[in-house]
Amino acid sequence: MKFTAIQICQLIDGDLEGNPDMEVNKLSKIEEGVAGSLSFLANPAYTQYIYGTKASIVIVNRSFVAEGPIAATLIRVEDAYKGFARLLEIYDKVYRQKTGRDKDVYISASAKLGAEVYVGAFAYIGNDSVIGDNVKIYPNVYIGENVTIGDNTVLFPGVKVYPDCVVGNNCTLHSGAVIGSDGFGFAPDKNSNYQKVPQIGNVVIKDRVEIGSNTTIDRATLGSTIIHSGVKLDNLIQIAHNVEIGENTVIAAQSGVAGSTKIGKECMIGGQVGIVGHLVIADRVKIAAQSGIGQSILTEGEVVQGSPAFEAHDYKRTYVLFRKLPEIEKRIQELEKEIEALKSQA
Repeated sequence: MKFTAIQICQLIDGDLEGNPDMEVNKLSKIEEGVAGSLSFLANPAYTQYIYGTKASIVIVNRSFVAEGPIAATLIRVEDAYKGFARLLEIYDKVYRQKTGRDKDVYISASAKLGAEVYVGAFAYIGNDSVIGDNVKIYPNVYIGENVTIGDNTVLFPGVKVYPDCVVGNNCTLHSGAVIGSDGFGFAPDKNSNYQKVPQIGNVVIKDRVEIGSNTTIDRATLGSTIIHSGVKLDNLIQIAHNVEIGENTVIAAQSGVAGSTKIGKECMIGGQVGIVGHLVIADRVKIAAQSGIGQSILTEGEVVQGSPAFEAHDYKRTYVLFRKLPEIEKRIQELEKEIEALKSQA
């Protein structure tokens, strides 16, 4: 896909300096620019690279003052970073503008598909499922029976949505995400054998949710596992049965949330965090990476760290002492020797 400098200029409301017909078909960092690529300069620390970059077009701030010759065509905007981000957004939308059906798809006769839907090769859509308008279903996606997918949602290759689950509008599910697999429910009998407890609930994902690759969200035992609007889940996250995650909460990779825990809205949870079941996490709580949460956090906006986690400022002070423990132990031993010496002289 090619764009000319004048086309880019019009898209981001810029001012052109150079060849309006210059074409680009790829993106690059300014220090790694090659012919035919588009780059940008926003951080002053990278200014040195603009004079030698091989990128064909560079987006710069209007305030940028060149101190030497520049071979690239320049597009000046108020904020180069935002201008470049706007182009990425446009490119992403163009890239995803797929419609129609590839060969070798299975769509149940009772399924209902909206307008401008794309269904990729080897995708499966089960009985009575309802697919909204402008949904993109990439190859090898499985959508079970009685599933609802909202408008403008994208399911990348290999996504699995189990029966009876609901996915809202404007969501993105990345490759390998599994929605609605069984919750981890087993009950031991008198012989210590574990009997499976049927998981007959579902998963409800509200609008504007993004779910990373190979993240799993288990269906509820009864009722629903609920992911509220605006939630962003990174790759490789486990959300257990009957968990509820509040609006606009973000969780980084390799974290796990055990069953029936309720997480508030606008929380920020770092990578490799473990949260045990049946807890309540208040709104706007921040949990540092690799923390272990073993009890509810009921104070809004609290920041915690450590395993088991406690207030982050106290954790950092404690960690300073922890690093000094060998030195402290040595000093204690020396003091004990001095005390024993004084006792022997008494």
